[in-house]
Amino acid sequence: MTNLTRSIGDLIREWRLRRRFSQLDLARDAEISTKHLSFLETGRSLPSRDMLLHLAEQMAVPLRDRNVMLRAAGFTASYQERSLDDPDFRPARRSIDLILSMHAPNPALAVDLHWTMVVANNAVNNLIVGVDPLLLTPPVNVVRLSLHPAGLAPRIINLGEWRRLIFERLRRQVEATGDPVLADLVEEVRDYPLPPGLAGRQRPPDHEIVAIPFQLATVHGPLSFISTTTVFHTPVDITLSELAIEAFFPADQATVSVMRRLAEGEPAETSRLERRVATG
Repeated sequence: MTNLTRSIGDLIREWRLRRRFSQLDLARDAEISTKHLSFLETGRSLPSRDMLLHLAEQMAVPLRDRNVMLRAAGFTASYQERSLDDPDFRPARRSIDLILSMHAPNPALAVDLHWTMVVANNAVNNLIVGVDPLLLTPPVNVVRLSLHPAGLAPRIINLGEWRRLIFERLRRQVEATGDPVLADLVEEVRDYPLPPGLAGRQRPPDHEIVAIPFQLATVHGPLSFISTTTVFHTPVDITLSELAIEAFFPADQATVSVMRRLAEGEPAETSRLERRVATG
């Protein structure tokens, strides 16, 4: 996210450099002259509302930051940020709930830009048994829940490679958005202590697997999942644009069997999540 006090020319230049575009690259994509773009960045010209949104679209500026750019240029913000309980958000909320429920008996959850858990299906309860209750106090941060020593980390069989995947994804998000909350989260998680001997664990060669799984030790035996991320196409609401649905699919038959048994009523010990919804 960008500083509200910056001039619109500075913000255009900042996002252009963040996207590693030269002035020629952006001018070509936006079908304007490099001279005009240079004038916009230096403040010699001011963009119209349409031109500003056009440039933001070419640079894939997040909707939240497009509002910052609009305000810096003297325009009103275009994009609303609705709560999940807003009546206008109801169709999207129904879609999210449907995706999560249809994914049962396997775990799935929705997170926001900062990896705060927004909603989860009941199968997620089966993965979080034994987690420190403090990590399950809303707002629940999924990165902390996964990598904190009092969270799932001690039970993640392939913690080293899973941790690297999360860090890489966070790094890309920080690079794409400039979000300071995400940057702080990276620094926080990087300082978490690692279990002894983690660096020496070996993973299968890449040619022996189709995707790096999430492997978790449980009282029902080891579970193995491959994960997918779903986002909404062409959102014009900030909340929806920042939501992602993380779905986990069994990577072996043993995991299929365990998840089915748990869904049919086999106790998963005491769970503490129960579809917590982060509010605010």
